[in-house]
Amino acid sequence: MATRNLVINDPVGIHARPAAQFAQAVTASACNVTIAKEGGNAVPAGSILSIMGLGIKQGDTVVINVEGDDADACADKLIGILANAA
Repeated sequence: MATRNLVINDPVGIHARPAAQFAQAVTASACNVTIAKEGGNAVPAGSILSIMGLGIKQGDTVVINVEGDDADACADKLIGILANAA
């Protein structure tokens, strides 16, 4: 299992485009992935609607948990998607 935390820097938070890119990457991986606001309930990260439902804004910390083969590489790729979203 791999866990990553990231503070969202995008002024509009996680909006539709990065949520879609993130969910597509999760779906393409063979891993089980959840995403949550720090201290909140985790949701399946393969669902755009679940990600958008978290209401993640600039300054929020997200927690990504990845289980499966090559979990560390998958977690790093997913963090990169959110870190580079604009």
